[in-house]
Amino acid sequence: MFTTFLQVATETTEQTAGSMFTSILPFILIIVVFYFFMIRPQQKRQKEINNFRNALQKGDQIMTTGGLYGKVSEIKDNIVIVEVAEGVKMRFDKSAILSANDQQKQA
Repeated sequence: MFTTFLQVATETTEQTAGSMFTSILPFILIIVVFYFFMIRPQQKRQKEINNFRNALQKGDQIMTTGGLYGKVSEIKDNIVIVEVAEGVKMRFDKSAILSANDQQKQA
């Protein structure tokens, strides 16, 4: 009788472990899919933006995160001085620079 009790307990434990694995598997798959479709592309985009900001040079045409277009006239550490009109210069933090403005380069 004791051996029967141990055998039933062992089978119940194996079934519970298998059931637990199958219930956790969908959550693991959701996390993996979330990583590859949401987190990884965002990290890649952020790395590209940081590389662009570090490569800024005097004379580059840029656009700020606020939508202001201008030309880089000076760079000091994390401060970028942008000429937005002839004789009008504004100071921006480097993190406010979003992208290069290719349209002004063509004009």
